[in-house]
Amino acid sequence: MAEQTNDKSEPVAGPHRRVTLEDIARICEVSKITVSRALRKSPKVRPAVREKIEAAAREAGYRINLAARDLRLSHRRRVAIVMDWTPNDARPMSDPYPLVLLGGAVEALATAGYAAVVTTSDPALGAEVSDTSGLILLGQGADQHTVKEYSELGLPLVVWGEADGSGSPGPVVVGSDNRLGGAQAATYLLSRGRDRCAFLGDLRHAEMRARRDGCAAALGEQGQGLIDVDSDLTAAAAEAEVERLLAEDGGIDAIFAGSDLMAAGAKRAAARAGRDVAIVGYDDSPTAVAFGITSVSQDWFGGGRLLAQTLLELIAGQSPHPPSLPTRLVTRDT
Repeated sequence: MAEQTNDKSEPVAGPHRRVTLEDIARICEVSKITVSRALRKSPKVRPAVREKIEAAAREAGYRINLAARDLRLSHRRRVAIVMDWTPNDARPMSDPYPLVLLGGAVEALATAGYAAVVTTSDPALGAEVSDTSGLILLGQGADQHTVKEYSELGLPLVVWGEADGSGSPGPVVVGSDNRLGGAQAATYLLSRGRDRCAFLGDLRHAEMRARRDGCAAALGEQGQGLIDVDSDLTAAAAEAEVERLLAEDGGIDAIFAGSDLMAAGAKRAAARAGRDVAIVGYDDSPTAVAFGITSVSQDWFGGGRLLAQTLLELIAGQSPHPPSLPTRLVTRDT
């Protein structure tokens, strides 16, 4: 149905009748579902139409019936799982993140009688998200733009990642204890007798910052510092940065990479330079197995289940405080 509006001003309700979605739809000459989506700030509705509907709702005194809305949401028994993800050959969707994480979430939702709609953060698919009971978002991004966008839908929202540390209100975040993972990496490198370590990653990401901080704290307890090396989250970028680092600093003997993909790039650069550099990655992914990289492992399946359980608590009107999931170190050749 075409989204059309007019500027006609007409009474919508008497003094004792609640203004309804149907009233707003009649004023704006759009469907009831368009009004509903607009008031939920769904990306399915064009901004100009949404602004028109919001203005009409304000003028008519429309108020969202929160109790009815919450009942409606819980009765849908359908949850959206959105992947803020750009797949590529080096980082396939068949990796444990996101596949095993998805499996844990879908299993927990199915056990509770909820269906899962798995989609991407493409705005064109916004209707798939807005017509659900709640939302699980996989991926925070460097600036959390996607998190902010989906927060505006007004749906119960749980995010996989790391709290940003700002103390400001936001969605519930579920994730691993990234500081612990960083400390485990540092402890391993110290046990190998390494005394000049670099962290390789993109510190715009909250998870990366936590991993780096955990490593730095553990090294600091032993009187050692940590060199920060900024890198995009790709093997090629990491390889180039480590090649430059090793050429400039002959003392580097250890690298903690914020992901296995970057660790693989670091290993190639160290081998080409003929340097003995201990390397630890993060995620214990198939890449770590293939390259023989020591890596910090996350409980992906347990994380998926915790995401779903936390969202179901939000849908039920509770205020969940999910724990951070423990990590463990898997040692290999590096």
